[in-house]
Amino acid sequence: MSQAPNVYDAEPIPAEARAEIDRMLQSGDLFRYTSAEASPVALLEAEFAELLGAKFALAVSSCSAALFLSLKALRLPRDAKVLIPAFTFAAVPSAVVHAECQPILVEVGDNYRVDMADFAARLDDGIKAVIISHMRGHTSDMDAIMALCDARDIPVIEDAAHSLGTTWNGKNIGTIGKIGCFSFQSYKLINAGEGGILITDDADLIAQAIIMSGAYEHNWKKHPVVHDRFAFWQNQLPLYNLRMQNLSAAVIRPQIKEVARRVRDGLSNHDYVADLLNASPFITVPAALAPERRAPDSIQFNLDGFSDEETLAFATEAKAHGISVQVFGLSQDNARAFWNWKFIGYTPELPKTRAMLMRACDVRLPARLQQGDLDYIANALTGAADVVKKSARAVA
Repeated sequence: MSQAPNVYDAEPIPAEARAEIDRMLQSGDLFRYTSAEASPVALLEAEFAELLGAKFALAVSSCSAALFLSLKALRLPRDAKVLIPAFTFAAVPSAVVHAECQPILVEVGDNYRVDMADFAARLDDGIKAVIISHMRGHTSDMDAIMALCDARDIPVIEDAAHSLGTTWNGKNIGTIGKIGCFSFQSYKLINAGEGGILITDDADLIAQAIIMSGAYEHNWKKHPVVHDRFAFWQNQLPLYNLRMQNLSAAVIRPQIKEVARRVRDGLSNHDYVADLLNASPFITVPAALAPERRAPDSIQFNLDGFSDEETLAFATEAKAHGISVQVFGLSQDNARAFWNWKFIGYTPELPKTRAMLMRACDVRLPARLQQGDLDYIANALTGAADVVKKSARAVA
């Protein structure tokens, strides 16, 4: 293959979604609470809950909205401390701040997972909740995390934006903590452009989240999960109006049946490229943890023995061959670099996470790519590393 593959276009939206959208455009019935019967959003919630094996689901405007509503439904006091990984997207600490809580960052190792020694040290009586971001689909040690949190009765929210289809010891990610939050943004496994959903088995939490999402008056009765906690919370909670609308649900629903295939192909693609990259003396792709079965749509790897200048030169060389590489810690104003989160009010000293981010690279690797595409990407990356290191040796 002589031309770089396009890794940014998503798969086409299924034809049945387009037919459903045409039907709704004819009727103008786009609001989830207009229908007398189950709306497309309500149907999506039931189908997604069944897919994951959860009792309840609530579709909302984004994964960030799902995280925010999850924190509010936990009834945390103002300024409550919420422990989060230092390697995540800025939307996660933002959701904590929006919920009037304080994010406390924990170290992440060079395998992109929570450093359990630092997690245990920071999980004191001042922590009121934990958000675990399975960042880029990398699962932290959920057995150890849940054991520590359960012992202190600290609720765990799973930020599973990148982890639809991932399992831990055979259990779906998003169902291990008290609440799981997923994304339907364009670069996720299911693409609606924007959108999110939360799942839980807790009847009281789902009642609060539904009302706060914007189920004003008695619209909560149009959810298929009605129980006595809705009447209890009626008029006691603010409405944040974070609802999903029917067009988004129509785009999402036909893609649910594609999840298994996308997981299978995404994992196959990832592991094929990982083997090629790990053959380079300059690149390491961290291995999965033993209980983890991943569902990746991108690949992350570390550059070994590179200076800052060499790392930037590597990204430039790869780009010259049509492959864009994001280096989390060296991309200007990167929203995944914790020192750019000025809005949290402090910048902690987290040397492990900082060192990892300065050499951690990210490349899109969608499930639709074919072997020729994968070979091109791997060759461009290993070739770029070879060119940079050869140049460095020549200068020396």
